[in-house]
This record gives sequence, C-alpha cells and structure tokens, in this order.
Amino acid sequence: MYEIILYYKYTPIQDPKSLVDSQRALCERLGLKGRILIAPEGINGTVEGTKEAIAEYCENLLSDPRFTDTNIKRSLGTGNAFPKLKVKLRNEIVSANLGPDDVKPWETTATHLSAEELNRWFEEKKDFTIVDLRNDYEYKIGRFEGSIDPGMENFRDLPKVLPKIAHLKDKPVLAVCTGGVRCEKASGYLLKQGFKDVYQLENGIVTYMEKYPNKAFKGKLYVFDDRIAMDFDTPDNHTVVGKCDMCESPTEQFVNCKNRFCNKHFLMCEDCRTEKDGFCSETCRDKVLQVNA
Repeated sequence: MYEIILYYKYTPIQDPKSLVDSQRALCERLGLKGRILIAPEGINGTVEGTKEAIAEYCENLLSDPRFTDTNIKRSLGTGNAFPKLKVKLRNEIVSANLGPDDVKPWETTATHLSAEELNRWFEEKKDFTIVDLRNDYEYKIGRFEGSIDPGMENFRDLPKVLPKIAHLKDKPVLAVCTGGVRCEKASGYLLKQGFKDVYQLENGIVTYMEKYPNKAFKGKLYVFDDRIAMDFDTPDNHTVVGKCDMCESPTEQFVNCKNRFCNKHFLMCEDCRTEKDGFCSETCRDKVLQVNA
C-alpha cells in the first residue's frame, strides 16, 4: 500500500524558493511525508506515501524539464517511515562546504559504473579500490568487502580525510554512497584534487543490493528514516557485519544515548542495552542520575 522513493538531480535552479513552495503544496495535497532539500544546485528527496500518491508525485516531478531524466529508486513503505513532511531551502542539497573547491556535478563528476559492471569487475578480479563516502556509522552496519572507510563523521569531513586516501591518486578508485547523491559531488572533488582514474557507483549502493543481495556488499544499508537500516536478502542469506560499540558482539541495532545532551547514535546489542540502560558511557549515565537525584 505504501511506497518510499529516493531521488536527486543536480541541475541549476534559478528560483529555488518557488520550487520549495510548489513542492510543499504538491506533497501536502498528496499526503506525502519525508524530506526534500532544494538548492540552487538541484533537488534531493526521499518521501513516502500511498502507491497512488507516489505515482502522481513522480509524474509531476518528471514532467518538469529540469528533472525529466531523474532516476527514482523505490522500496516498500510502512506508512510511518517519516514523522512529517519537510521541504527545505538550502545552499546545497548535500552539505559539503568545499568552498573554492566546490563542484558542479553537471560540469565535473566521475564516470558512472552500473551495478552490473561492478559485479563484472568483482568476477574478473579487476584491480580497483572502493572508497566508501558515507558517514562512519553507516559503514559499520554494512559495507563492500575490502572497501576503505576514510572515517568521516559527516560529509563535510571530505577535505579533512583526503590525506587518508592520497596514496590512491594514480589507481582506479570507485566512490560509493547510499543512493549516489554524495558520490556525484565527491567524485568530482577527487578529480579536481588530482585523482586520475575515478568512478562512481551509478544510483548508489541501494541499486547494487537490489540486484546482488548479500554478494559483495555485506550487512544492511543505513537509511535516514524510521526504518534505520534495510536489506534485500533473506534471513538465511544474510551476513551481519555490525558490532556492538560496547562489547563487539554482532548486532544491527542502533540506539541513541539516553543522555539527551549527548544523543550519540551507535550500535548496541540487547545485553549491553540492558546492562548499561541505553547510555553510551558511564559518564553519560552519571550525569543523568545527578540531574534526576
């Protein structure tokens, strides 16, 4: 009954405020919930609604000449993946803050590599390195085997972690992220920083997982809605790669620290959740106990 869509399009938008208003009105009329970010550089959205409402939304979006060739990724919804609708005007559709090194993906971006081509690379044992450009906590719960995690707490850390992958400047590099939006800009940034042979996974990890569940990508894919993580394989064909931040036992359960001033988002197994009462540290637990004493 419900469907979730994920999409983005980098393209110059002359009047982003007007697009924000029209998108909000459309989504409210259709009863959609989720998040849509609009900036002078494009649009980035993930929304949920009934299949009929999503079909009308997609028809409307694709009828706009600026977004005609937008790739829309779909998955089953629950009806409550998002608490409400947010349509926001931003400076960027993904906050990179690259300053003078900012990238316009319609001008500079890496060669797109399809899921089928990547699978062929694996089968042929091609010499290349996968660089995961997601946040570090996303990497913990699921990743390509042998991929590099530069250790970004958020996407704005890209310039800071560049030295960690500088040794790959003359080698084939494949940039990966959830749906592709971060890779469009990050791969262009790598090219501008002197990387010579850069590719990006077309339509992101989610598309590869749909076609090749539990093959080269192991674990679950982190998503930014109430589902937290998703996969496309069956329980008997699933590999758990996530580990509890406390005891390193296998787990795929994320929690937020019960100290609301901390609110750290981390992996925690059921045993540790019970033992530590949902706090990320003794310090956080003590602070809350002191306040409540």
